[in-house]
Amino acid sequence: MPTVIHKTREELEDQRARLLAEVQMSYEELAERAAVYSLSMDELDVWHTIEGLDYLLDGES
Repeated sequence: MPTVIHKTREELEDQRARLLAEVQMSYEELAERAAVYSLSMDELDVWHTIEGLDYLLDGES
């Protein structure tokens, strides 16, 4: 049976901000480096997580 995690918009935005702080980059810098395949494995994990969070946040509008 799949697990469902419920989070508020604020919790998702906080998680997104914490992830960017963890890699010490702005969203724009992370996106730019992702576009040219210049991320470490940990940074790439953060990028994919942020993409997922953005998908969820966009879907709440």
